[in-house]
Amino acid sequence: MKYCGIDLHSNNSVVVVSDEEDRIVFSKRLPNDLAQILFTLEPHQHELAGVVIESTYNWYWLVDGPYVVQGLFRDAP
Repeated sequence: MKYCGIDLHSNNSVVVVSDEEDRIVFSKRLPNDLAQILFTLEPHQHELAGVVIESTYNWYWLVDGPYVVQGLFRDAP
């Protein structure tokens, strides 16, 4: 099982994936582009227990996006 945290800034995001023992298995600063973030997380999607997002504003596109792009995450409607 893996966990993902995204620190969302105004024009970029820091995406981190860690394992059950809190070891970082992936960490990268990405532009705020939904397609690029989803593509980056795709190799981990079946192992992710959850994704948390830290943001003070401008988070709607990142939270709603995976549900708009059908089939990218297993829990998408």
